Amino acid sequence: MRLLFAGTPDVAVPSLEALLGSRHEVVAALTRPDARVGRGRALTPSPVRVRAEEAGLPVITARPRSEGFLDVLADLRVDAAVVVAYGEILPRTVLDAVPHGWVNVHFSLLPAWRGAAPCSVP
Repeated sequence: MRLLFAGTPDVAVPSLEALLGSRHEVVAALTRPDARVGRGRALTPSPVRVRAEEAGLPVITARPRSEGFLDVLADLRVDAAVVVAYGEILPRTVLDAVPHGWVNVHFSLLPAWRGAAPCSVP
């Protein structure tokens, strides 16, 4: 299966590693654009970008809502996409463009209630 991996921070790298070691073909990585970090505000690539480039994968930093993004996605001919802490909400047009869909890997049990700080109600 041809996969797109979407992730940004260092906690997403182990999932990318697992996919790279699987029987599936990871064809590209989607990550947030380089960001300014630290006191010197140096432009720094995301950990996912660094690892993807080490693996020889094409890296996409265009925003999913940008013009031409759907064309890039179509050119990759991905079957499915895996999302781990990507950091952007994907529009319906992008979600629908991947035949077997997008799988969101989350680090914790999701709460029963929505919101920034869900809690149980007595």
